[in-house]
Amino acid sequence: MDIQALETLKKWVDEGEKIVFFGGAGVSTESGIPDFRSVDGLYSQRWKYPPETVLSHGFFTRHTDEFYEFYREKMLALDARPNRAHLALAALERAGKLSAVITQNIDGLHQAAGSKRVIELHGSVHRNRCQKCGRRYDARFIADSVGIPTCECGGVIKPEVVLYDEQLDDEVINETARALRYADLVIVAGTSLTVYPAAAFLEFYPGDRLALINRDPTPFDSKADLVIHGLVGEVLERVVDVE
Repeated sequence: MDIQALETLKKWVDEGEKIVFFGGAGVSTESGIPDFRSVDGLYSQRWKYPPETVLSHGFFTRHTDEFYEFYREKMLALDARPNRAHLALAALERAGKLSAVITQNIDGLHQAAGSKRVIELHGSVHRNRCQKCGRRYDARFIADSVGIPTCECGGVIKPEVVLYDEQLDDEVINETARALRYADLVIVAGTSLTVYPAAAFLEFYPGDRLALINRDPTPFDSKADLVIHGLVGEVLERVVDVE
């Protein structure tokens, strides 16, 4: 790991007052949650249908039982615990230096670590709603259900996660844009930056302190002001004073 780059990032963190963290699946892999596009991720495993097909709105509508079979097995990780990356970011927020966590993940681990301002681009497995009456259910209800989870009213329950073929929430988009527009440091970590529109949000950041932390090189490396190849948790632990 580049020591000079670590020292630069630590300096930027120390000087920052409106830091924004933009994270992807690589933030949660240290908690045992597999990502989608790495060699050992979900996209490299064999299924009857590709995961991006199963996790689409159309598939949910037409093959709800098969959707939930995959969803329970591969998308619900309710025993996962926050790792050192989540804890470091929560500490940075408590110190009054982190203004927002923007996450592509749906696991709720940032909140479990203590972070308060978390912008969830793709929703959360912890929020589920009956499509008929609107009643809400938690993730444990979904995990413990059999077949297609249904409400007391008879309606089908749907996770409040953004599936393929679905649009991001307008309020979430606006909140993300505002956070990035006023940031004095943006740390992007654990993401390949190949998924749109999420990757396009970085265009809202007008500054010159864009740090990229990722295990592997990404197409965005040349656009970042600072690049560190390594585990997200290890890097953040070394640049953030965790109390």
